Amino acid sequence: MLALVQRVRSARVEVAGTIVGEIGAGLLVLVCAEPSDTAAVPAKLVDKLLKLRIFGDGAGKMNRSVQDVAGGLLIVSQFTLAADTSAGNRPSFVGAASPDQARAIYEVVLQRARELHTPVAAGRFGADMQLHLVNDGPVTIPLTLR
Repeated sequence: MLALVQRVRSARVEVAGTIVGEIGAGLLVLVCAEPSDTAAVPAKLVDKLLKLRIFGDGAGKMNRSVQDVAGGLLIVSQFTLAADTSAGNRPSFVGAASPDQARAIYEVVLQRARELHTPVAAGRFGADMQLHLVNDGPVTIPLTLR
């Protein structure tokens, strides 16, 4: 599984002009399932997200997690994280899981996140979405989980 984590002051996702997910300060997480993902990978991702210390403490050091700061999670499926641009100028997405597998994994990620944290918002799987965010820092961290 691939993920791109962005520390945000706020973020929202819209589909056809309607807000389907929105958070204040917290993490915007773009996730991409890969064909080799096992059933354990969604739990690993959520556990990592909740413990990732990328929020400032009293001294301004990145020492606090999204749980420590009571921040939100906005989790959005994005198969384009698996883009391979090594040959030519048109990306290949063969590294992304099939839509059925990806949807199932995405749903497990959302379920686990909602069991362990609040608030959790989400995009709409497979939809044409528009993301609006204020990246805080900016802090953007790629994650690869196996």
